[in-house]
Amino acid sequence: MTTIDYSVWDHIEVSDDEDDTHPNIDTPSLFRWRHQARVERMEAFMKKGEDLEKSLAESKRKLAEVQRRIQELNVASSKEELTKAQAEEKQLKKEERSWQKKLDEHRSEEKKMPWNVDTLSKEGFSKSVVNVKPETKQETEEEKEEKHKTFVEKYEKQIKHFGMLRRWDDSQKYLSDNPHLVCEETANYLVIMCIDLEVEEKHALMEQVAHQTIVMQFILELSKSLKVDPRGCFRQFFAKIKTADQQYQDAFNDELESFKERVRGRAKIRIEKAMKEYEEEERQKRLGPGGVDPVEVYESLPVELQKCFDEKDIQLLQDTISKMDPTEAKYHMKRCIDSGLWVPNSRTDEEADKDTEEGDEPQYEALKKDDQ
Repeated sequence: MTTIDYSVWDHIEVSDDEDDTHPNIDTPSLFRWRHQARVERMEAFMKKGEDLEKSLAESKRKLAEVQRRIQELNVASSKEELTKAQAEEKQLKKEERSWQKKLDEHRSEEKKMPWNVDTLSKEGFSKSVVNVKPETKQETEEEKEEKHKTFVEKYEKQIKHFGMLRRWDDSQKYLSDNPHLVCEETANYLVIMCIDLEVEEKHALMEQVAHQTIVMQFILELSKSLKVDPRGCFRQFFAKIKTADQQYQDAFNDELESFKERVRGRAKIRIEKAMKEYEEEERQKRLGPGGVDPVEVYESLPVELQKCFDEKDIQLLQDTISKMDPTEAKYHMKRCIDSGLWVPNSRTDEEADKDTEEGDEPQYEALKKDDQ
């Protein structure tokens, strides 16, 4: 049986006025076969490109994950674990370079493909360079901060609306109507929004916004991979994710879960920091005339002195002090006075001076228990 070489047929011009085909060959069928063969080759070529993009994206994701793990291991871990992670990083970098090389070769091959009615009408084979991402100069941290601030002031309401969307189609339509939102500033604001919601214990809402945050981050990663403006490729992301490609969906879900864990961690740190600041403010408010915290003083007192405070019994205090070692008693009473836990009773200065001249110890009265 003869094998038909469709690649040769792509270069045959068949004239309507000149029927030079074999009499047993139906000319319309010939055109259909040639077209079908070309379409199948194009689809196979595009599928190969998509597979390479997925493999490269997965390689980048794994590399980013192991690099995050190395940062954590650098802080506190065994040398063996760190060495193992660094070896894994080296291998993943090698794989990433390999996938990137294959993808670059594939794109180079695409540019050399001959134009025809199918390639001209298909979005994936468009020769337009309008969406190519221009080279930009490196921004300083101050410039990035100012850019973010200006963007948020202008589009905060729209960013929040996007963060609350749930359906793929709704998200795609909203970005189509507001393409300026497809940028780093939106992704950064959504991250902060997630942490704020987690701190406020709005966990379900945080998870919803986290989903939209990863949507934006995947679009930006796809943009970097294709080297195009993100506004020109967000539709490709939705096309991929809505086709229920298992590998792509798994990568998305893994990154989403990892992101939510990081948000919870950051929220916990922020809450702990806020609590420490609050406790310090309260401690500063409590400080007595000598700059000492009455709560700390009370907790450091011997049990018998604490009992005097609990019962608000001045006579018991004086009796307890008289039975203690003079040096220890003086130490505790000085701290009580400096903290404001106990204060000298309100007698005249003349009486106090007289007590001092006669060698008597000054008298004390307890503060109310509520003042501690």
